[in-house]
Amino acid sequence: LISHFGVLLLMCIISRHVSVQTGGSTTFPCRYDLNHINHVKYWCQGLGWDVCSYVVRTDHPKSSGKTSISDDINKRIFTVTMTDLASWDYGNYRCVVEINRGTDIMIQWFYLSVTPGTPELYVEQQEVTGVEGGSVTVCCYYSNSGDMKWCRMGGDCVSWYSGTLHGTSVTLTRTSDANNRKVLTVTMSGLKMENTDWYWCRVGEIEMPIHITVSQQTATQRTSKMTSTTQDPTPQQPSASPTAEPVQTDNTSQGAEGNMEEVHQRSVKVLLISLGMLVVVTAGILVTWKMWRRHSNLENTKCIDIVTNSIFLTCDSS
Repeated sequence: LISHFGVLLLMCIISRHVSVQTGGSTTFPCRYDLNHINHVKYWCQGLGWDVCSYVVRTDHPKSSGKTSISDDINKRIFTVTMTDLASWDYGNYRCVVEINRGTDIMIQWFYLSVTPGTPELYVEQQEVTGVEGGSVTVCCYYSNSGDMKWCRMGGDCVSWYSGTLHGTSVTLTRTSDANNRKVLTVTMSGLKMENTDWYWCRVGEIEMPIHITVSQQTATQRTSKMTSTTQDPTPQQPSASPTAEPVQTDNTSQGAEGNMEEVHQRSVKVLLISLGMLVVVTAGILVTWKMWRRHSNLENTKCIDIVTNSIFLTCDSS
């Protein structure tokens, strides 16, 4: 009785509930200690040690029917993938490290439920990729209720609207999509290479593992980023969302500035035209004045000649 109580207590503490639709597939990650790198790991089905039967092992068999196992000793994580799941595949599964001449160590306990309908929590893909310095977005679709968390496997969690994990910004947003599905959208920004790992999307008591891979930027991506930063930024329109309100742009100040510039241009044109007309009129007046003065000089010269001739005539008569 004490043994069974201990098993149930252990399951309540560390078990993870994963739900998958019939015919679907999923991958379970299991992390182990550094001193277990060279040990055999296995995946077994059953509630207790006496009834936990081998399914796959890292030595043999590495695959059995719809289940396969893979061990990454560099990251100290072995993963188990189950495909084409049927209703009879439900139940308790364990990740175990085999200890020679000792008691095997269970490192993770899972409860798998297989449903013919839509699972209470699911993602469209368990593998998400991003580039260093960029961001990734994971959409967790859910129909159940409870606390919502985004956790790094074996690490901290973000359970509110925003937070940080290993220096990377994390935001959680609850919305609904066009099909009225409730969505927990997780965005990780400012990615670093060390952010490559397994994460858990959790709503209530159900969880879904997601693996994020961060790669270095290629030369093309770096060039594109540098080009975009040297150009004038253009305003981006918000993406359409059934629950998001459109962002309106206030163009009043821009319109006022445009009108002022137009008025200024018109004033300059009027001033230039006025100056041109003034120059023409001034030139006309000067020409007219010169012609009048020349004409006056000619008339005066004629008068002088007449007077002189008259004087000469008078003198001759005398």
